[in-house]
Amino acid sequence: MPRSIHLLIIDPQNDFCDLPEAYLPTDPLTGNTMRPALPVAGAHADMQRLARFIDATAPALTSITVTLDSHHRLDIAHPTFWRTGDGEPVAPFTPITAAQLHAGDFQPRHADDLPRTRLYLEELEARGRYTLMVWPVHCEIGTWGHNVHADVRAAYSRWEDAGQFIVRKVPKGTNPWTEHYSALMAEVPDPDDPRSQLNRSLVDSLDRAELILIAGEAGSHCVKATTEHLAEHLPGGNLSRVVLLTDCMSPVAGFADAQSVFLQRMRDLGVQERTSVDMARALQA
Repeated sequence: MPRSIHLLIIDPQNDFCDLPEAYLPTDPLTGNTMRPALPVAGAHADMQRLARFIDATAPALTSITVTLDSHHRLDIAHPTFWRTGDGEPVAPFTPITAAQLHAGDFQPRHADDLPRTRLYLEELEARGRYTLMVWPVHCEIGTWGHNVHADVRAAYSRWEDAGQFIVRKVPKGTNPWTEHYSALMAEVPDPDDPRSQLNRSLVDSLDRAELILIAGEAGSHCVKATTEHLAEHLPGGNLSRVVLLTDCMSPVAGFADAQSVFLQRMRDLGVQERTSVDMARALQA
């Protein structure tokens, strides 16, 4: 068994989970049931499998890091930032290109934001990874949706209480001017904001592990982007020590192909894939 095993959990948050009614609280202000903003089909079951994996392998795990998608309400990837050229609201799940911005099809709600928005979209597209997507307001800092799935939180709390080390929490996405799918760096790092640049502390922490296990949501976006950046920046290389727990992640609806392409690319680089059950058996042997 490897002497150091680091479990990296990507964005295991309520807003990304298709939670059943029993997991949904009541809003004390309105009396309405609170619901996830961007639920990924299968994510609740993913997180329950992950919680069981943590419990089953707790003695073997030497480090656990949890990343937290952490946004302001007004964010370049939220509808609150945008309006159409006619002044109408922009619906969630609307892609916006630099060409559309130049043509006036979409505009930032505040006219003063236009120059910076134009530069961002041009740089984002030049990097060739993503087109800007307007998502529903999600993982807003301070909200229930920002919190960790209850089963996962309980499992890693048991790991801490058993005398292991502190579970490290890593926020990402607090800069409202850039998308931040990856836990390691923003899609377009802001030179004035270290939080958006490569998180060398996290990279170095992962690099010290003999085995790096990755789980979380969503496989088509934040898990994908994080693993790609890890493969690119891991100082010690040897990507065969990176293992994707494939039954503890799911794609955003309509993006299953993105997850499939990502998994194949990682296989080509030597990254391993295991189910949580198979991995647990291996660590218990």
